[in-house]
Amino acid sequence: MGRDAITGLVVLAASLALYGGTLGLEQSPLVPIGPAFYPRIVLGITAALAAVLVAVDVLAHRRAGAAPSPPRPKLRYAMVAVMFALFGAYVLALPYAGFRVSTFAFVVAMQAALDPPRGMRRWAIVAIVALVATAGTYYTFDSYLQVLLPRGRWTDF
Repeated sequence: MGRDAITGLVVLAASLALYGGTLGLEQSPLVPIGPAFYPRIVLGITAALAAVLVAVDVLAHRRAGAAPSPPRPKLRYAMVAVMFALFGAYVLALPYAGFRVSTFAFVVAMQAALDPPRGMRRWAIVAIVALVATAGTYYTFDSYLQVLLPRGRWTDF
């Protein structure tokens, strides 16, 4: 059993434990969908994907037999720190710039940090992806789920 299978088992166990925690949530008589509905969807999908990861890793190790393991990729700890810093800046910017502006800037910065764009065409792709991600997230939460998203003190947007 490889690292992927171990990771999958840990995620599967955590997902099932958290799913079990949603069973004690009380149903509100005022709304048809209770507070456990969306967490159960997310945790169920996470558990299913973790089980698939375990199965794929176990099957790959059976087929490979005693084949030598591939070389390990270079670890990029600095990138982890950069992602945490970007996320921290995003969270701090939310009350001031608002959800839409902050999310757009966060997605652009995250893409640029992970794979720096070279040339105007790549920057245009980064901007389009950020715009689509921001608009999709905003309309999903604002219109469909009716979640109030932060408006910026500076932008009132």
